[in-house]
Amino acid sequence: MRILIVTDLWHPTVNGTVRVIGQVNRQLEAMGHQVVVIGPRRFQTIPFPGDPEVIVALHPEKTIGPMMLAARPDAIHLWTAGPVGVAARNILGGRNIPFTSAYLTKSPEYMQARFGIPMEKTFATLRPFHQVSRCVMVPSDGIIGELKARGFGNNLKLWWAGTDTDLFRPREKSFLDLPRPIHLYVGRVTIEKNLEAFLKLDLPGSKLVVGDGPERARLQQQFPKAHFAGVKQGEELAKYYAAADVFVFPSRTDTLGLTMMESLAAGVPVAAFPVTGPNEVIADSGAGVLDEDLGKAIEAARGIDPAHCRAYAMRFSWAQSTRDFLANLVPLKSSVATQERPGDAPDLLD
Repeated sequence: MRILIVTDLWHPTVNGTVRVIGQVNRQLEAMGHQVVVIGPRRFQTIPFPGDPEVIVALHPEKTIGPMMLAARPDAIHLWTAGPVGVAARNILGGRNIPFTSAYLTKSPEYMQARFGIPMEKTFATLRPFHQVSRCVMVPSDGIIGELKARGFGNNLKLWWAGTDTDLFRPREKSFLDLPRPIHLYVGRVTIEKNLEAFLKLDLPGSKLVVGDGPERARLQQQFPKAHFAGVKQGEELAKYYAAADVFVFPSRTDTLGLTMMESLAAGVPVAAFPVTGPNEVIADSGAGVLDEDLGKAIEAARGIDPAHCRAYAMRFSWAQSTRDFLANLVPLKSSVATQERPGDAPDLLD
């Protein structure tokens, strides 16, 4: 198939959503499909307020229609509900053209944490966005329950992201020359990630933060004993994971937590709060510890066998995740046949 991907988050931004999309795209292409991406840099952009590493498209509705038509897609998936996603959704929904969508981030919680916007206001914009989607891919049963309680429909379907178990694997611990045990966090350094809950703890050894974001300068000043390594990717990132002793996931607002799965693949146990995301990834696997007292969770996690973490992570693969993604897509041609509308499906975008 020729698959059109629409997203407000794309390279060079570095975050979990971009990594998920990139992995799925690579798997799709390896399976013989063609992938066309319409991302924010196809339009004029401005920095996202308070987080200049993220860019926002300006008025994509003016030109996205011809871009979608030129893609000649067999299926369309909208990863995000930002300006680019909304512009695409309005065209597709207005013409009854089938598409699928995803709910990967807790945008209402983020908007409230960053800007004080009441969550219900953001939910009020997300409900109609996803209402006309043929399938909303959601990364956990917990989030599905939360969305249904917020008035979302019955088009929600569980879809798990995968883990690159070839890249993220156990390696030499000597890569990091820091006092042990090494407690690692990987991810965006933003207010909603709740990093202070980790950094303020009195822990033996070292605290290490890998990633960047608008909160980094403030947290470095407030917690001078913590080590901030900045953004790492690929092999270097994998070495950081594997060299740690415990992976600390302090966020209370993630839908799943790709970094937890990568850490487990590297043989490093997880310590987190018992909230949506960790509840789904760790559950009763024994590969991590969940506790409202994060310090207790970290202490207990240090005793987990790394081999057990690795074995548990091997259940998840990007190949299977992408096969599930494909199964959820709605081909335009089959939709046209069902509706008895003439012509090739992509012509519906004319």
